[in-house]
Amino acid sequence: MRTALSIAGSDSCGGAGIQADLKTMTMNGVYAMSAVTALTAQNTTGVTGIQESAPEFLRQQLDAVFTDIFPDAVKIGMVSSAGLIGVIAERLTYYHARNVVVDPVMAATSGSRLMKTDAVSALVRELLPLATVITPNISEAEILSGLEIHREADMVRAAEKISGDGGCAVLLKGGHSVSDANDLLCYAGNIRWFHGKRIQNPNTHGTGCTLSSAIASNLAKGFSLEESVERAKAYISDALSAMLDLGKGSGPMNHAFALQGVYGEERT
Repeated sequence: MRTALSIAGSDSCGGAGIQADLKTMTMNGVYAMSAVTALTAQNTTGVTGIQESAPEFLRQQLDAVFTDIFPDAVKIGMVSSAGLIGVIAERLTYYHARNVVVDPVMAATSGSRLMKTDAVSALVRELLPLATVITPNISEAEILSGLEIHREADMVRAAEKISGDGGCAVLLKGGHSVSDANDLLCYAGNIRWFHGKRIQNPNTHGTGCTLSSAIASNLAKGFSLEESVERAKAYISDALSAMLDLGKGSGPMNHAFALQGVYGEERT
């Protein structure tokens, strides 16, 4: 069985972060592991507290995973400080980690800021050169590129700049603000649009975490980058289409929409 590691923050409500990553990786057929960068007190309405892992403890978590069950892919999510980013970059380099997917989580769906200012420059400097692909949304891409994005042509320019600066592929997520559910993949000088269907579901908590984890899972299984993106978009579309409705704010999607078997049955 192929394996994947999530390096991210914990979401106490279970819709994003480590919890969403583990669910997504499991449903996409890989053995999921985790290294927790922070504990958050959050739900569908917002984040009320963040407690970071100590850099040395994060290092111990990474060593524990890599020296025993070496991951076939690594997904990096919420990393709120430069110190933690430095540890991740050093350990991934040391272990020659492969299939690294970076989701530059800078804010929660609710709008709560999750990354300190110094961490952004550290991410660009230390993590992007190690990444196979980075998956920013529009606002994150504007910060990383220094460009304003209002239309699809702006997405192309921003993705090309981030890719050129970081030396990695970029999957720029369009979202409803620019291009509905259409995402742009920029890699090795190539551009490809992935067209998605618009799903009328207000519950989008954890969509970025889920997409990046699904991409990592498929890379771990040996699919190409384009195939991995395509399969990940199909998975997240089906999860949103299941129309799970939990919580008082922007709720989670149903990661286990395709779960079958006796252990998933409910009492009749």
